[in-house]
Amino acid sequence: MSDEKWIEPESEVRDPVERSWIRRLGPGLVTGAADDDPSGIGTYSQAGAKFGFALLWVVLLAYPLMTAIQLVSARIGRVTGKGLASNMRAHYPPWLLYSAVALLVIANVINIAADLAAMGAAVGLLVRGPQHLYVVALGVFSVVLQIFVPYDRYARILKWSALSLLAYVAVAFIVPVPWGEVARAVVLPRISLTSDYLTMIVAVLGTTISPYLFFWQASQEVEEMRAPPVQAPLRRVPREAPAQLRRISFDTWVGMGVSNGVAFFIMLTAAATLHLHHIDVKTSADAARALEPFAGRFAYVLFTLGIVGTGLLALPVLAGSAAYAAAGSLRWRSGLALHLTLAREFYAVIALAILGGVSITFMHFDPIRALYWSAVINGVTAVPIMIVMMLMSRSRRVMGQFAVRGVLAWGGWLATGVMAVAAIGVFVPA
Repeated sequence: MSDEKWIEPESEVRDPVERSWIRRLGPGLVTGAADDDPSGIGTYSQAGAKFGFALLWVVLLAYPLMTAIQLVSARIGRVTGKGLASNMRAHYPPWLLYSAVALLVIANVINIAADLAAMGAAVGLLVRGPQHLYVVALGVFSVVLQIFVPYDRYARILKWSALSLLAYVAVAFIVPVPWGEVARAVVLPRISLTSDYLTMIVAVLGTTISPYLFFWQASQEVEEMRAPPVQAPLRRVPREAPAQLRRISFDTWVGMGVSNGVAFFIMLTAAATLHLHHIDVKTSADAARALEPFAGRFAYVLFTLGIVGTGLLALPVLAGSAAYAAAGSLRWRSGLALHLTLAREFYAVIALAILGGVSITFMHFDPIRALYWSAVINGVTAVPIMIVMMLMSRSRRVMGQFAVRGVLAWGGWLATGVMAVAAIGVFVPA
């Protein structure tokens, strides 16, 4: 197809809609917001309840690392016009691709089960009734939303769903917080070398930097290109690169800022209330339940509603990233913008992933144990995927003139190294 059929960069610059900062937010914002799923909320609540303000510095450290690796994944999608799995299939051995995708799908289904269990428990805190009924209803609702809602409307729903995260920022300003002590803990952290402290660092980093986020954001950049007005990969239209790379950078820095900012406030709230009263928690629902006596009914309701809202945002990302990975590795047609009849296999993976998570909740299901194994699989899977991503991003054969260099390359490799250490830490006994 000739370049004349693609949108001209000048029209993007002059278009007031494209200049609007809110309209420039998309894949990066949704990816970052989805990272604060109910499982993540549980992890951050545990960290704050157990260690107080002592781990807030980890969230701040994770921000640039997470942003760097997500920028790499977004660039790969936008420059090549293909998702991570399709690029891996084209440039790397099949065994590496299939192993990574299989582990990703397993980890995502377990994570979906843990999120659904937390969401069902959260609804049960507000509305009496059988928890399993809520789990089934939430799972089916998410499947229907992804399959039958047109992509442009669905993308807007996901973007505005990120507002549910503001509940956790609001709660932090409802409870009394010793801000001077918080500032000292962030600037001059007291690092402990105990196994519990190190294990919690691993848990926070593993929750923040996860493989499903890489696959999702790269594929969402491809989806954005396919949505009207249709655009080409940057390798074909390099003149569009400055505007698009600026948009990706802005979107990703904001999205990861939202993710880590919310994580910071969740940990802060738990530290200022639960840790102060020596209350330990295991899940996000435990945190919500324990918060009420110290922060009041309003804060409790906000925290609980946030669990449901973030879960509804995270389920499509978890299931969708599994579907994109499977479709890319098996050469299936994929895309949330495609009608069900044109991408049956892709939508089947989405449905099976979520319904598989629903089914797990009916078994003898220990959400804490499930989250542990999900973290183990994610930790093992993330490192080789990140290495492959960095190699692809720096290859002119893959990226052409847009091969990643300089500060972003260093940031991506640093994030990979930190996650390698975290992956090893997963296997160190607590």
